[in-house]
Amino acid sequence: MKANEIRQAYLDFFQSKGHQIVPSAPIVNKDDPTLLFTNAGMNQFKDYFLGNQVSKYKRIADTQKCLRVSGKHNDLEEVGIDTYHHTMFEMLGNWSIGDYFKEEAIAWSWELLTEVYKLPKDRLYVSVFGGDPAENLEKDMEAYNFWKKWIAEDRIIFGSKKDNFWEMGDQGPCGPCSEIHVDLRSAEEVAKVPGKDLVNESDPLVVEIWNNVFIQYNRKADGKLEELPSKHVDTGMGFERLVMAVQNKKSNYDTDVFQPMISYIAAQSGIPYGQTEKTDIAMRVLSDHIRAISFVIADGQLPSNAKAGYVIRRILRRAVRYAYTFLGFKEPFLNQLVPLLAEQFKGVFPELQAQVGFVQKVILEEENSFLRTLDTGLKRIEQLTSNFTSANKNIEGKVVFELYDTFGFPVDLISLIARENGYTIDEAGFEVEMNIQKERSRKAAATEVADWVIVSDDDEVEFVGYDLLTATSTIVKHRTVKLKGAEELQVVLDTTPFYAESGGQVGDTGYLTSVAGEKIKIKDTRKENNLIIHIVDKLPKDLKAKFEAKVDVSRRQSIQANHSATHLLHAALKKVLGEHVNQKGSLVNDNVLRFDFSHFSKVTDEELLKVEEIVNEKIRENIALEERSSVPIAEAKQLGAMALFGEKYGEYVRMITFDSSFSRELCGGTHVRATGEIGLVKVTAESSVAAGVRRIEAVTGRGAETYFRESGAVMAKLSDLLKQPKDIAKSLEQLINEKEALLKRVQALESIQVGVVKTELLAKAQIIDGVNVIIQRVDLPSADAARQLAYDLKQASPSLYLVFAGLADDKPQVTVMFSDDVVEKWQLDAGKLVRELAKEINGGGGGQKFYATAGGKEAAGLDKVVAKANESLKQLN
Repeated sequence: MKANEIRQAYLDFFQSKGHQIVPSAPIVNKDDPTLLFTNAGMNQFKDYFLGNQVSKYKRIADTQKCLRVSGKHNDLEEVGIDTYHHTMFEMLGNWSIGDYFKEEAIAWSWELLTEVYKLPKDRLYVSVFGGDPAENLEKDMEAYNFWKKWIAEDRIIFGSKKDNFWEMGDQGPCGPCSEIHVDLRSAEEVAKVPGKDLVNESDPLVVEIWNNVFIQYNRKADGKLEELPSKHVDTGMGFERLVMAVQNKKSNYDTDVFQPMISYIAAQSGIPYGQTEKTDIAMRVLSDHIRAISFVIADGQLPSNAKAGYVIRRILRRAVRYAYTFLGFKEPFLNQLVPLLAEQFKGVFPELQAQVGFVQKVILEEENSFLRTLDTGLKRIEQLTSNFTSANKNIEGKVVFELYDTFGFPVDLISLIARENGYTIDEAGFEVEMNIQKERSRKAAATEVADWVIVSDDDEVEFVGYDLLTATSTIVKHRTVKLKGAEELQVVLDTTPFYAESGGQVGDTGYLTSVAGEKIKIKDTRKENNLIIHIVDKLPKDLKAKFEAKVDVSRRQSIQANHSATHLLHAALKKVLGEHVNQKGSLVNDNVLRFDFSHFSKVTDEELLKVEEIVNEKIRENIALEERSSVPIAEAKQLGAMALFGEKYGEYVRMITFDSSFSRELCGGTHVRATGEIGLVKVTAESSVAAGVRRIEAVTGRGAETYFRESGAVMAKLSDLLKQPKDIAKSLEQLINEKEALLKRVQALESIQVGVVKTELLAKAQIIDGVNVIIQRVDLPSADAARQLAYDLKQASPSLYLVFAGLADDKPQVTVMFSDDVVEKWQLDAGKLVRELAKEINGGGGGQKFYATAGGKEAAGLDKVVAKANESLKQLN
């Protein structure tokens, strides 16, 4: 079977068992504060297991894009080295939400593997939870007995808590799990060592392919376990490993999931795959990493220096390093792999095919940037090692860490470069620096989350904020969260008009007021998965009281004006720039709107003006909002609604329309009732965010009024200063031209003055041991003149020792200049000397060995500088 057939067979099988097949969630996780990326198939169903949401379906199956490179599941350094770890991988999964449990999950997994995929039964092993006395947990004999129906008991292994008890995190749903392992070794190897002895022993050919998790407990904040009222099944099967098993290969990379990509890389590099270990590893790294890089960018996360953006940049740079070092690609190459990948996945994850050009452009720019950094890093290594002696050829751990942290060099690359040049690296010292950074990061991210304290047994939280800004509410539960030493109080309401931060729109603020008159300030509203959480300044005295929940109306109106304006901007940009424009991010608050979009060049002033005109024309038309909830997603797309890449949409969506021929988008945010409420849009800035992504910033309504009022005040002030000219721009231009002409005259006069001073100083020079020594008090009109004087004297005097102190731009300044031969002869350092001299003028400075300057605050100390410089000279002789 081919890979695509294997994937489809899985989905068809579980559809036949009554499962609803759902699409993959985005690989970038936007709604869960505990995750940067989707790292398991169950992430998008987390709310069902936590009890925050009720699932429409009891049985679900899908194939999910996952990424594991950071945090608990850190596999990055293994990728490419071994044959079964990956950054991005597909997780085939089937779920029971309070429906079937162990018996059916076990029976179906056996049926699929042995009857559909025809895996040999004598090569399969299963493990079940072996109990844990410390937790008072018994062996999972229930799972064991169900497995006995299908497989011999000597192939059932009792596993440890580490291997066979799954937990979502430090808290939350958890339970025993049952893994299925397959032995892919040759008959000769099996005869020597039974596969049972190699289960969970890191053998590359005795691997886990499926994990059935039986969620039956809840882990409390104090570590105790409690039985869940409703039990669930969460299974995950690594698609790439499954294909390896079904296609009877010895490596995931030998399957048709990766071979087309590897073959292309081999052809382009001119190096056959399978020739040497180093080049094979490099090809595996590229064929794997391009998947993670491309799908993360397609789902809306651009490379950057923070959080998820930094993770993807690390992966991209690791791939570039391997291509550069082992495959000889000195020019950008990764971006060429995107069309091949998009073609491979077009029927599975079509979002990449729809954005091939954009994704390629982003990767190309990142490659160009890192190849420059790589060159700089290599020069840094060359600089560091230039002073090595035969007795000391070890690169210090701190330096190794600098190369790793600043230039993105992995330790293995630094080690390789070092070995090639006969050096070693201090790996132990590097580990010390690395652990210091990890500890810093751990402390910065450390969060203590208490258990929810249940106040009432409401299963559903209702959001009414699209239609109402006030509601009668009761508190469902509350908890305390500690982050970086600060304490945050969180409450959940049964009914809330407060919009939770999502999709770029900030959360609402406002108040809860009890019947007794107690007022609780709501400082922010956030979403954790799909649970709406209110951040409050204090807990009420009576937690069971009824409250009036009231949103800050003025703030909400400004926010939704800005949000509706982004929709109009999006549509106008498409009309002016072209259909390639797609939203790549946004921020909508009560003060400004920020809109990021795909476009490959600066938006011209004329284009911005046209966009503004279109948007404001639509505002003047006062177009009524057409809002439709629960629209089948297929119908919404057929109606032309814009869906944003990287957003998770269900079967039914909310559709926002302002004139069906102009703007129609899928959106969960709040909006004005008619475009006239926006008032006015004024674009205040246009800039670049990343390769192929531009940003527009704008203000609306009251914000636009303030902008024009302040702009008008500036213009009035300018008019007064320019004596009320008829044409302010022309007058300013004339003033600037006059200033430039005067500056040229000043510079010419300064140059004459410098020439005079130079002649005077050369006449006063002392000859000491063949060196022209000049130490004088010299006042000059500017710092530029001081610099010119120093360089002119250096050029005029072959061997020079120069120190002068004086006023420049009416501020005390010290200048030190040595010719190169004098630096060598007397072992001088201008930077060190100028820092010492600057103490006399209460200042500081620095520079190079041959030239340095310093500024200060005490002009009275300038004569002391000259005296101190003379004393310094005496010590040299």
